[in-house]
Amino acid sequence: MALVQRKMSLDEFLAWENEQPDRHEYYRGEVFSMVGGRRTHGRVVLNLARRLGERLEGSPCQVFAESMKVQIAADTILYPDVFVTCDKADLATEMIFRSPRLVIEVLSPSTQAYNRGQKFALYRRLASLQEYILVDPDTRRVEGFRRGEDGLWVLHDMSQDEAMECASIVCKVTLAQVFQGMDPDA
Repeated sequence: MALVQRKMSLDEFLAWENEQPDRHEYYRGEVFSMVGGRRTHGRVVLNLARRLGERLEGSPCQVFAESMKVQIAADTILYPDVFVTCDKADLATEMIFRSPRLVIEVLSPSTQAYNRGQKFALYRRLASLQEYILVDPDTRRVEGFRRGEDGLWVLHDMSQDEAMECASIVCKVTLAQVFQGMDPDA
């Protein structure tokens, strides 16, 4: 939901955002509050960050989760749930990343349409982005979109596979690991 206030420049937003207790995304001068996540959302984000981090150990790539800003263009700042960058400038930054190779969004009923539509359209503006994966904790669906050599995005439904393949960083995470701890009695 948009905050009721005047439009901000990117610099004004960044100065304001750094003083806020909550996270906000920025698009064309407007500021959008990020709502708190559910237990299942947080569990999947942590599972993904941990497993990808283990697999990337010793590689030139690093995984980041939730609280890191990705700048899409001069008019857009987003907070991906999980992303991987192998870019040297990104790996030297403290606050704003610009070249993720892989972005993963964990869906919820309130964010599903946005993550599949507008947010994916914004991420596609990044020349560095090779893969966009959507994980739905409620239905246990995993759908990946990979940019082909022709620049077109191709859907790879991994929901029935044993593992989620992250082709852009050459690694896999089993779906059992992705959804580990989801069931309250686990």
